[in-house]
Amino acid sequence: MYQVIKRDGKVVDFDISKISAVITKAFEAQQMPIHPNVIDFLALKVTADFASKIENDLIAVESIQDSVESVLVQAGYADVAKAFILYRKQREKLRNMKSTILDYKETVNNYVNVSDWRVKENSTVTYSVGGLILSNSGAITANYWLSEIYDQEIADAHRNADIHLHDLSMLTGYCAGWSLKQLIQEGLGGIPGKITSSPAGHLSTLCNQMVNFLGIMQNEWAGAQAFSSFDTYLAPFVKVDNLSYKEVKQCIQSFVYGVNTPSRWGTQAPFSNITLDWTVPNDLKDLPAIVGGREMDFTYGDCKAEMDMVNKAFIEIMIEGDANGRGFQYPIPTYSITRDFDWS
Repeated sequence: MYQVIKRDGKVVDFDISKISAVITKAFEAQQMPIHPNVIDFLALKVTADFASKIENDLIAVESIQDSVESVLVQAGYADVAKAFILYRKQREKLRNMKSTILDYKETVNNYVNVSDWRVKENSTVTYSVGGLILSNSGAITANYWLSEIYDQEIADAHRNADIHLHDLSMLTGYCAGWSLKQLIQEGLGGIPGKITSSPAGHLSTLCNQMVNFLGIMQNEWAGAQAFSSFDTYLAPFVKVDNLSYKEVKQCIQSFVYGVNTPSRWGTQAPFSNITLDWTVPNDLKDLPAIVGGREMDFTYGDCKAEMDMVNKAFIEIMIEGDANGRGFQYPIPTYSITRDFDWS
């Protein structure tokens, strides 16, 4: 007599009455009366269907249930087969739910004792209470991805380590780019119940708004948040206030330190990226510069000297590092290399 391998790995003796029982439940779910003799006949057909899958007198319970579905369809009971498929899915969710409830202690202990590789999955997450909160919520979200969004084949491949699905702890999009021009024009606001800031009129204010904006958006996304034409859009603020290089560097320094502050969930700094043009792009050079939400009487193309100050200050700060000489993680800079790039 062959035996059945259950989902938890246990091996039990085969019992055909259990097949009859699940088939009966499937018919009852459809409110379809059926004679017990027909149920027994279908159960025998199921044993014949999975016979070729028996190896070393062992058969997996999943293979038996696959055969139940197949036999019901072949016998003309497609609706009953659908009911059985739904029954399997509900049972699976119930098992997963029980597992989640029973694993709460293990989930917390794995983080506290650093016994789970996921604790160090992201190098930017600091071991902290914030990291523990992120780990706990991430475990729930990962289960949601695998049970409600990905199909069974993909979910099983991940659980069996055939593939790895990264960032399952986040139920959101990955990376996003934002318009720095729009922030300069409109200021920081638009969130119901939260404070609203008018368009920045000075470079120091704009740097603070950029830090706050990136921090806000990072809480809505899993990956990097980006601004383009960073130096081009900041240069007019330098020009309007006739800032010295020292003043420019102090403003850029406050921005760099701000985006490296662990203000994001999990005690992380916002993952930020900025693109620097180095030279004014053709599509911007003839446009009126914007400061304080208003157009100026000069263009972005008139601010090349101020762009150079912004770029010099940014590069110096990134090279110098923090008070201990440690390099800054963010923002990750990207430079636009064009034909008119000044290599000198």
